[in-house]
Amino acid sequence: MSIPLLAVFADVPDPRRETKNKLHELVDILTLATCAVIAGADGWDQVAAFGRAKQTLFAPYLRLPHGVPSPDTFERVFAKLDPDAFADRFGRWMAAACESTGLVHVAIDGKSARRSTKNTFTGCLHLVEAWAVENRLILGQRSVPEGGHEITTAPDLLGALDLTGAVVTVDAAFCQKELVSQIRTQGGHYVVCVKGNQKGLRGAVAEVFARAGEDAFAGCDMGSAVEDGHGREEERYVTVVEDPEGLPSGWADVGAVALVCRERVVNGKPNESTAHYYLTSLRIGAVELAGYIRNHWGIENGLHWCLDIAFREDDSRARAGHAGANLGMIRRVALSLLQRADTKGSIRTRRMKAAWDDQYLLKVLKILTTK
Repeated sequence: MSIPLLAVFADVPDPRRETKNKLHELVDILTLATCAVIAGADGWDQVAAFGRAKQTLFAPYLRLPHGVPSPDTFERVFAKLDPDAFADRFGRWMAAACESTGLVHVAIDGKSARRSTKNTFTGCLHLVEAWAVENRLILGQRSVPEGGHEITTAPDLLGALDLTGAVVTVDAAFCQKELVSQIRTQGGHYVVCVKGNQKGLRGAVAEVFARAGEDAFAGCDMGSAVEDGHGREEERYVTVVEDPEGLPSGWADVGAVALVCRERVVNGKPNESTAHYYLTSLRIGAVELAGYIRNHWGIENGLHWCLDIAFREDDSRARAGHAGANLGMIRRVALSLLQRADTKGSIRTRRMKAAWDDQYLLKVLKILTTK
């Protein structure tokens, strides 16, 4: 008998020295911690308590030669564990599932854990993630190093992914020539929001639309959409100009530029009006491109919001070594699995059910299978 996690963790490098005092197998530690987080654990004491309560459940799957590790053991191992290697094993598992259902859209974004203090550009643990939008699966993660920034961390994350056939969307913070070039080199397409302080690029894109306007936008594709609910109404207008001329050099394979205008009305009163420019290597219609731009923010609602509400990530104080980054990856995997579970109720409810119902927990673990 086996569960997929055992294969996922089979070749994770063990950070501990080979000594007679090493009582617990790494795969046991990693599997117990992942299952505990799925079932509601938010700290090492809870992880250990979960393992002790469920030792009979895991007897057919894990060796546990010296029983369940202590909270201190869990913390020490995760503090030393290479977070990139750990995240990449999970990412390959998730990517295999995406391939079977047709991966198309990958959103790249960053999120901070406010209570986990680190010497980064945000002053706390900051994780840069790759999220499969349609599949609602985490594909990869990198933590911003001490003294670092998410802009310089994103290339390493992208380098660990297979981007062949993917459409990668990023917000203005990642609007960098090197990043879009890397996406194209790795076989993907990009959609990137133009940063407001990149005056040369922004001005050149504005000129493209000024010239198109003089020709009454002849040959340009345009689209619009209206959404309303809860007293709010938002209208979006998208205009696409293919093969734009006059852009600064160095932006790889620009196929089109887009202008997205949004007007929001709240309770019958105008509330907000914005306009953003985008670069893309795609040559597609305005409606389809607007879908990628709109769905990019699924990473906020489908991932970040759930991490804070259902997993209380902003309250996490895991600071020792790499413990915060590794625990953050487990949360993202747990959320991915729980979102794909064919179960009614909130993520919080599903975590509670995983704690109460052993068969449900095993079902969640087996939602994805390795190749």
